Amino acid sequence: LEVASAAEVAARSDVVVTMLKHGGDVSEVSLGPKGILDGARPGLVLLDMTTISPSEAGSIAGSLKEKGVLMLDAPVSGSTVKAESGTLSIMIGGPSEALQRCGPVLEVLGENIVHIGEENGAGQGAKLCNQVLVLVNMLATCEALTLGAALGLDNRRVYDAVKSGAAGSWQFEHMGGRILAGDLEPGGTVETVQKDLGILMNAARELHMPLPASSLVHQLYNAVEAEGLGKKGHQALVAAYERLSGIHVGESSTG
Repeated sequence: LEVASAAEVAARSDVVVTMLKHGGDVSEVSLGPKGILDGARPGLVLLDMTTISPSEAGSIAGSLKEKGVLMLDAPVSGSTVKAESGTLSIMIGGPSEALQRCGPVLEVLGENIVHIGEENGAGQGAKLCNQVLVLVNMLATCEALTLGAALGLDNRRVYDAVKSGAAGSWQFEHMGGRILAGDLEPGGTVETVQKDLGILMNAARELHMPLPASSLVHQLYNAVEAEGLGKKGHQALVAAYERLSGIHVGESSTG
């Protein structure tokens, strides 16, 4: 089915799904010329799966609601494999009425579907919490493997010993293994996590809340980008540790 604009998609749909890069993109596609709002019928639901700030989600939803269009902010978490298999974790903010209408679509896309709250922006808030855990876990993974290399240990054996114990995590098992193999190809890129960390740092300022570990991760990813690795997977954080320590961790050079 060929269409010329988002407005034309909206005119033919009951639910429109978007997954874009930035909040400005979502606003343009939703509210801009020939956007979703221009073609929408009352009762249409926008299911936006982009990671944007909670305040942006709330603002866009408010503009849509004035015209009878409901919105769910529904950012996701999971690997490329989970996306392909329809088993993502989906964090949802917005009215239950919209969630009921989107149920069949969400069930195709995700396995763990959690309604965080009735307010738009709640899903995005949960995604920020998710990213703290993902990226601080990545920091810990890189730090542990760099330490293992500095101690002269067989990091493959360290990896095997740790991954099933109390320190094990999805990040360590999946991304730690890729780091040791020298595999820095993306799933999620350094550029993408830096965008998310920027949203997180802005939220921390607005809340007057210290996020010291997240701030450190953000600065280390700045160093990774300076190495020209912005298009690599977020496990390329190990390059910052290799540069700082002078110790090689993976099977092939990262920088």
